[in-house]
Amino acid sequence: MKNWYVVYTKPKWEKKVAEKLSEIGIECYCPLITQIKQWSDRKKKVEVPLFNSYVFVQLEDIDRNSVFQISGVIRYLFWLGKPAIVKDSEIDIIKTSLKAPNISDISVTSVQIGDRIKLESGAFNNQNAIVQEISNTHCILVLESLGCVLKIKYK
Repeated sequence: MKNWYVVYTKPKWEKKVAEKLSEIGIECYCPLITQIKQWSDRKKKVEVPLFNSYVFVQLEDIDRNSVFQISGVIRYLFWLGKPAIVKDSEIDIIKTSLKAPNISDISVTSVQIGDRIKLESGAFNNQNAIVQEISNTHCILVLESLGCVLKIKYK
C-alpha cells in the first residue's frame, strides 16, 4: 500500500526536489502559494512552497530509500519515532484549500508551548491565548481575558 510521507529538503530546494522526484517516477506534491514579492525597483508574483523544506511523497514503504537518489533530500520527517504518514484525506484538504477562490493569504507557522497566539475563527474569535500544552491528541490554550482554559481535541 502506498502512503504519503514527508521528505525534509535543503532550504529553498522544495521545487527542485519535487521536479527531480517526478522525473524518476516518484509521485510527489509540493503545495505552492502565490505571493507578491517587493524589490526596490519592482513587485513580482512568485510561487513559493506552503511548507518550508517539506515535500510530500507517495510510495510503498519498501521504496522509501529511493528518494535519497535526489540531491537536496535530507531525511524523512518522523513522528513518535516512525516516519510521519500523512492521510490521503489530509493531502486532499491541502489541495482543495489552495484552490479555493476566496483565500487571499496563507501562512504556516509552528506553535510552541508558551507562545501567545490570537484565535482567528470559531467561538473564541479574536481572543488572545497562551499555548500551555501540545500533544498528539489535544492542545490546551489559556484564555487569560476570559479566565478559562480551552482544550482542543484532534480527530
